[in-house]
Amino acid sequence: MRAASLVIDRRQANRLLLDVVQSAFRLSRKQALTALRDGRVRISGQPCTEPERRVKIGQHIQLDAKPKKKAEATHGIIIRHVDDAIVVVQKPAGMTTVRHADEVEAMGKRAHRFLPPTLVDLLPAALASAGQPVKGRIRAVHRIDRETSGLVVLARTSEAERNLGQQFRAHTTGRRYLALVRGQAKAQRIESTFVPDRGDGRRGSAPGPGVRGQHAITHVRVLDTFGDFSLVECELETGRTHQVRIHLGEAGTPLCGERVYDRPLHGKPIPDASGAKRPMLHAAYLALDHPTTGERLEWHAEMPADMKKLLKEMKK
Repeated sequence: MRAASLVIDRRQANRLLLDVVQSAFRLSRKQALTALRDGRVRISGQPCTEPERRVKIGQHIQLDAKPKKKAEATHGIIIRHVDDAIVVVQKPAGMTTVRHADEVEAMGKRAHRFLPPTLVDLLPAALASAGQPVKGRIRAVHRIDRETSGLVVLARTSEAERNLGQQFRAHTTGRRYLALVRGQAKAQRIESTFVPDRGDGRRGSAPGPGVRGQHAITHVRVLDTFGDFSLVECELETGRTHQVRIHLGEAGTPLCGERVYDRPLHGKPIPDASGAKRPMLHAAYLALDHPTTGERLEWHAEMPADMKKLLKEMKK
C-alpha cells in the first residue's frame, strides 16, 4: 500500500481519528489500530497515536506506507506525542523522571556518571531513534514517582515550560491514576493538608485543623473489587508529591507493593499478600492545553504488563 492522505471536510469533522482512518483508508478496525500504535498516522505532519482524538476541519491526515520503527525506544520509553513545543511519553516503572536538585548538589558532575540515567537523560536518544532529533534542552515540568509508570509531558522550549508550569500550578491539567490496593476500597473524595512529618516521621496529612501545609484533594472511584484487593481510579484535583500513595494509605487501602505509606497514623503496616514487586500505580490519563495552539489534548495509557499480570492473578 502506498502512502495516502486526506484533508478533513465538514462531514468528517469531530469524528474519532480511528473511525476516519478506518473508513478513509479502507482498513479493518484492527489494521487501523495497528497503524496508529505504530506511529504511521500523522496529523498535519506530526505522529498521532490517539484513536479517540477528535479530528477538525482542515486537518491533513496522512497514513504512511510502511511501518516506521515503533515508538518504543531506549529503556522502554514510549513516545506518545511530539511536536516543536512538547513531548508526551509513557515512562516505565523503575525510571526517575528527572534528577533531583539535592542529588546534583551533593554529587555535582559525578551525578551523571554514577547515578542511573533519568527519563530526561534518555529521551534525546529515544526521540532520535523515532526520527525526531532533539533541538535544544528537554525540560521536565512535572514528575511521577520512580516506581510509577505512565504518562509524562515535557517541554521543548522555555515558553512551553512556563505555560505548562502555569497549568500544573493552577490545577487545570487532567490526571488520573490506576491503582491496585489492599482491602475493600470505597468511592470518596479525600481532602487533607500535607506536612513533612504527620507525627510518625512520615510525610502525610496533618492530624489537626489549622495546620499550614499543602492542600491536597484526590477523588477515588472503585472500578472493581476481588477478595482482599481492589482496582481504583484516582483523579487528582491537586498534584502533590506522593499524593495518591499518601491518601490511599491513610484511608486504610494502601497500594499493593507500598512500603512507606502503608499504614494510618500511628498504626501498624497493613498486611500485603499481593506479592507486588513495586507500588502498583500507573498514570493512565493526561490532559492539557497545548502551550502554543491552546487546543485541549488528552492521552490514555493502558496498564503495564506487570500490573495486568497481578490483576489477572487477583481475579482468580
